[in-house]
Amino acid sequence: MKEYGLIGYPLSHSFSKRYFDDKFEKEQITNATFSLFEVELIEAFPLLISNHKDLQGVCITIPHKKNVLPYLHWMNNAVQEVGACNCIRIKDGQLFGYNTDIVGFKASFEKHLKPHHNKALILGTGGASLSVEYVLKQLNIQYLVVSRQDNAAINSITYAAITPELLKEYTVIINCTPLGTFPNIDSYPILPYESVSSDHYFFDLVYNPAETKFLSLAKEMGATIQNGYEMLVLQAEENWGIWNE
Repeated sequence: MKEYGLIGYPLSHSFSKRYFDDKFEKEQITNATFSLFEVELIEAFPLLISNHKDLQGVCITIPHKKNVLPYLHWMNNAVQEVGACNCIRIKDGQLFGYNTDIVGFKASFEKHLKPHHNKALILGTGGASLSVEYVLKQLNIQYLVVSRQDNAAINSITYAAITPELLKEYTVIINCTPLGTFPNIDSYPILPYESVSSDHYFFDLVYNPAETKFLSLAKEMGATIQNGYEMLVLQAEENWGIWNE
C-alpha cells in the first residue's frame, strides 16, 4: 500500500486529507492512503520518514516550509530560489523537494489580473509569502511585504504604514497570513478598507471559510476577490503528478 501524507503543526483542519481521500474514492485508487502527521518540531521529521517505509510523498505546511530544507537530498530551482518547499517526493530513501504553491497560486491568481494591477501588498512573511513573491516577480508586479514588525532584512513595512494613499496606489492585496481561518473567522488584517475600490483585487490564501472577513470587507467596496481554494486544488494535483512521475 502506497502512503502519502501532510506534515505540519497543527493539522486540525486539513484540505489535503479530505481532497486526497475523495480523489482516491472517485478515481477508484485502492492502493493508496493519505495520512496526517502532526510534527511540532522539525527535528522529528527524519524519524517519521524512517518509520513509514511505504511513504511515497508528503505535503509540507505551516510551520515547516522553510525549516524542512536541510533534510532534502535534492531541490528544484524554485525551492532554491524561494527558500520554501511544500512538496516532497520520496524515492529510494532520497527526499526530492518541490514548490507547488507557485504553480497553484500563479494559475489561480492570473485569472482576475487587469492591466492596472501592477503594484501589490503581500500580507505576511511565512513560507507561502515567499512563493507569492516569486510569482509577482515573474509577472513584473512591484510589491511590498507587510509585517507586524519592521524587518529590514526583507525590506518590509508595518500595517501602520498602510495609509489610504498607499492603498490607492497598491491595488493588489494578497493575504498570506492565517487571519480569518476557521474557527477564528472574525479576525482579519487591519487595513483602511474605506479606501478600497473596484480597482482593487484582493486574494486570500485562506480557503475556509470561502469568504473571509478580509474578502467580504473588500467585496463591500467593489473589489474583485478570490480565495485560496482553487490554488490548493491545482497545487494538490501538481503534487500527485510529482509523486507519481
